[in-house]
Amino acid sequence: MTYPWQPAPPPPPRPAGPPLREPIGHHSDLRVLRSAYRWQRRTATLTALGYFTLFLVLSASAPGVMTRTVAGTVPAGLLLALIQVPVTWLAIALYEYTARRHVDPLADRIRREAELDARRGALR
Repeated sequence: MTYPWQPAPPPPPRPAGPPLREPIGHHSDLRVLRSAYRWQRRTATLTALGYFTLFLVLSASAPGVMTRTVAGTVPAGLLLALIQVPVTWLAIALYEYTARRHVDPLADRIRREAELDARRGALR
């Protein structure tokens, strides 16, 4: 506007199509994705570290339990140490399961919406 008494220019025409929504950066889906990913990390980490911490606490505070034989001549401490490998595999499987079931679908949906927003922004 050059002069204050001139009328304001008309707004640009809106493109035809579905109604516009908030851009992806202001969307609550990102908060949902962050919390799902945080829950996934905590679950898998606490599974592996929880068992390992239990093993360390038993080793330090209950040596009588750890030296007791379980199956013939196998001490309980060795058996609990060997169980650490399957528990780690369980933590990895739990991480993969929660990723495929909860986190990846959210991330895919947000990615598709971001691509739509980018295309809409390029059309304007």
